[in-house]
Amino acid sequence: MHEKIDSTIAHGQEQMDHAVDHLKKELTKIRTGKAATGMLDGLLVEYYGGNVPLAQVANVGIADARTITIQPWEKGMLAKIEHSIFAANMGVTPMNDGEIIRISIPPLTEERRRDLAKQAKVMGEDAKVALRQIRHKVMDFIKKEIKDGYPEDMGKKKEADVDKMVHTHTDAVDHLIAAKEKDIMTV
Repeated sequence: MHEKIDSTIAHGQEQMDHAVDHLKKELTKIRTGKAATGMLDGLLVEYYGGNVPLAQVANVGIADARTITIQPWEKGMLAKIEHSIFAANMGVTPMNDGEIIRISIPPLTEERRRDLAKQAKVMGEDAKVALRQIRHKVMDFIKKEIKDGYPEDMGKKKEADVDKMVHTHTDAVDHLIAAKEKDIMTV
């Protein structure tokens, strides 16, 4: 019985870690006015009839604070990569010089910065909702086990452990959102 609760808590911990990691990945996709290769994560390019991630057909790098460079391993991929960037509607225009694609990141307007900061906050709230749902499932399981004979004082201790775990993950979400907001609002 003790092992079931511990494994449920451990599983909850994994799910919470996953929720925070997912938030980190989603936040990298929000533009900050600075060049970041993370903006292109998830961009798929047509390659021999299938769609593959950009990183599998090209080298993606940062030339300077406002320029991303994409160097395909095959020259024939230049047009397909360019097409994928346009199709993704990222608000950037790729420049193809026949060897390499450069993406200049335009500076963000104040209004756009505020919109992006709001978007980051919404993502943070979504992550917190996921944390609360995980907490709810784990707490329900602990309460069920207490009803089935698990010692109540030990159950209360396990519930306190879960609350501490949720608090730690919520603080991590708050920290990520605050850092992203600062990054977005910094000109």
